[in-house]
Amino acid sequence: MAMHFQKKLPIPQEIKSQISVSNDVKRIKIRRDVQIKNVFTGEDNRFLLIIGPCSADNQDSVLDYVHRLAAVQDKVGDRLLIIPRIYTNKPRTTGQGYKGMLHQPDPEKKPDLLNGIIAIRQLHIRVIEETGLTSADEMLYPENYRYLDDLLSYVAIGARSVEDQQHRMTVSGMDVPAGMKNPTSGDLSVMFNSVQAAQSRHNFLYRGWDVTTDGNELAHVILRGAVNKHGNCIPNYHYEDLMFLLEMYGKRGLKNPAAIIDTNHSNSNKQHREQIRISEEVMHSRKCNAEIREMVKGLMIESYIVEGAQKIGNEPHVYGQSITDPCLGWEDTEKLIYSIYKDTVA
Repeated sequence: MAMHFQKKLPIPQEIKSQISVSNDVKRIKIRRDVQIKNVFTGEDNRFLLIIGPCSADNQDSVLDYVHRLAAVQDKVGDRLLIIPRIYTNKPRTTGQGYKGMLHQPDPEKKPDLLNGIIAIRQLHIRVIEETGLTSADEMLYPENYRYLDDLLSYVAIGARSVEDQQHRMTVSGMDVPAGMKNPTSGDLSVMFNSVQAAQSRHNFLYRGWDVTTDGNELAHVILRGAVNKHGNCIPNYHYEDLMFLLEMYGKRGLKNPAAIIDTNHSNSNKQHREQIRISEEVMHSRKCNAEIREMVKGLMIESYIVEGAQKIGNEPHVYGQSITDPCLGWEDTEKLIYSIYKDTVA
């Protein structure tokens, strides 16, 4: 038999009972969910920044980073709403490499899924308790979402998952905004099909249950660039791309038309410093066109404490530096946030 069953893992309710949340955390989550939802429905005109490390690899440095974000949020809260990007599971193009804290709570040790589930829940709880911010995570595995559904205020569906039916239907049962990325091919119709499916009601098999969903009116698109058949990156954040996106939204008749622009990945050709220029261009496009300003609700930016990236097991290990894709460092990040803050003035 090719599939080897190692051990049965606790169901989400058992983990939630073991690692419960306080009433204060629940109140913060409710407040933040309302604020973020209001941005997508247009009731709040603040601009979103979904920002943080490529992968949340170390609890101490991630918390250090989010504390820094929280201090900045206090200064820009009248125009910006910051959502820490705490990605605890990572898609791998070839299936090889570090798959995130869910798989390896310690990147230098063997995978340990049970302790990984515990570690990522504890991390998200500590972020809320210590900073008052609730986070975004990527839903790589739909069946694992309920381990964190009482903690996350934003969910991203990656370029390699967006065509998957189970991802789409699981999003349709969420009550927080979910961003559906364009696939690596760049076909925007695939992304819009995913949003349409996520906004619709469904009946399907989930975690051994027959479930129905109400549809998620907060599902929306994320532009992350594409790769052509020659392996060349094709950005899709330019003014003309945003105008085309407006046209496609107009034809689809979807609820709460909204877009987040991913400034890294194929939009930057993984040149992390390009995120600064791309952010500035998107903000300029918003200034030039009121419809684009209304549709583009925020940016997704990869940033950590120390600029760049290092390999797992790097000696000496650099505290607060990415072990996956290169990220902006904190100094540039802080400057960029304040620059975006100034550019949000109508």
